[in-house]
Amino acid sequence: MDSMISNYIVIVCISGVLNALLALFAYYKKTDFAGTRAFILSSLTSAIYAFGFALELSGNSMGEIEFWIKLEYLGMPYIAPSSLLVIMYFVGLERLVQKKLLIPLYGIPLITTLLVWTNGYHHLYYKSLFFREGARTPLIDVVMGPWYIIQGSLTFGCMLAGMCLIGWQWNRMKHAYRRQLTIIFIGQFLPALGAFLYLMDMTPNGVDPVPVIMSITSTLYIWAILSRGMLTAAPIARENLFESMRDGVLVTDRSDKLIDYNRAATEMLQGLDSSAIGRPLVQLFLPGGKEAVAYVMNSDPLISGEWELAWNKDGETCYYQIRSSPVLKRDGQYAGRMIMLIDVTERTLLQEKLKLLATVDSLTGIYNRTHFMELSRELLEEAALNLAPVSIILLDIDFFKNINDRYGHHYGDMALQHIVNVCSRHLREGDIFGRYGGEEFVLCLPGTPLKQAAALSETIRGDIERSPLQTISGAINVTASFGAVDAFRKNISLEELLSEADHALYTSKRNGRNAVHISSGSSITHYTPV
Repeated sequence: MDSMISNYIVIVCISGVLNALLALFAYYKKTDFAGTRAFILSSLTSAIYAFGFALELSGNSMGEIEFWIKLEYLGMPYIAPSSLLVIMYFVGLERLVQKKLLIPLYGIPLITTLLVWTNGYHHLYYKSLFFREGARTPLIDVVMGPWYIIQGSLTFGCMLAGMCLIGWQWNRMKHAYRRQLTIIFIGQFLPALGAFLYLMDMTPNGVDPVPVIMSITSTLYIWAILSRGMLTAAPIARENLFESMRDGVLVTDRSDKLIDYNRAATEMLQGLDSSAIGRPLVQLFLPGGKEAVAYVMNSDPLISGEWELAWNKDGETCYYQIRSSPVLKRDGQYAGRMIMLIDVTERTLLQEKLKLLATVDSLTGIYNRTHFMELSRELLEEAALNLAPVSIILLDIDFFKNINDRYGHHYGDMALQHIVNVCSRHLREGDIFGRYGGEEFVLCLPGTPLKQAAALSETIRGDIERSPLQTISGAINVTASFGAVDAFRKNISLEELLSEADHALYTSKRNGRNAVHISSGSSITHYTPV
């Protein structure tokens, strides 16, 4: 046997062994890559083709060589379709892998296998096979039949389609995944080039170079699997999921420098683009988010954490829930962290709105009765512990029904808002102001003795009297009656104070209205300013 052919057989056998190892490795490797079965089939059929071709080269008779050719065709027709499926899964087009695609992809190769094994009866695949003249070792040349052209077209079509899909996804692929994509492209391009040169009779000694080329591509695949995690997942599919997430994601290295991000993160962080890769995390949050990054940077990177913070974005306050979790290598060593930014602005604003509805009177914008009672009760308890004075003022709009009857309820609402505006001009920080019910309002004044509360009542009463409600129908004179009380004994309840203030208020009502009366617990007197 010619020494060159002997060397060729050795290399082809090595290619078969490498492909068989690839198939076994992919079969036993636990992975979430959906194209693993297609990869196993591609590697296994490549191994069958390589071993069959090596045996063909070692054959000495036409019958022996024809048998090994038939063995080759148990694998060769299925390699290109399986490789195309691997690429489709890799670039995230698994939704197209359906029965209507699989039938022609594997139906034609199946027919090819049957026709090759029965070629002596119909010659549809090979019109004839004959020994090459002048060859130093038995080599077979063929005359192509019609189905040979069909199978060849499918093979080259699959290879070309695979390369086109890789080119289509190239610019969309992040740099970290391009090495894997490059290896897959080489795995398609080199065999296609070798097959083309073989068909054009441009190969040394007219020998098919594809099995030898497959030893190179198989070595590249093994390297990519072991060092680049090629079969761990489909990067494009993972990338599509990563980019389609509504939550922003930042991935940092051990020194908290950015190494990856998704599209949602660019919408949350101003100025976040490819130039941010490699920059410290603290530079990405901008002034409005320094509190957020402080939380993240000061947290233990090996412990997951969660915070909800607000920062300024384009002049608006946004609320984000920040989740930080460690990224670990396969051996458990710390590699960085993943920071998720969840936009909870809408939820937070809704919660604030619901809280507002639960605590604030919608017409006047001051506390409703329930919330006033909660706050005042807490204040009263605190004052009792500190032996500090507390006073309560109740006020009621005089002849409010007449305003509604004469001018309408809209003007009645305006009168309520007018009273709130006048009262608010005289309140201090810490005073609690609420709508007690209907046209009644209530104030809780911490640190205020009864005499001071009576003076404040008189000031507000006079201001209301001197400030008519201005409407398009003209000025409407409004007055109010007041009742004031302080916590005149220890352990007095808020309800008791309100009852005393209510008695004082109605004393003002019975005595001509537009007046202030105070209750000392034992008696109610009219307040006359000094």
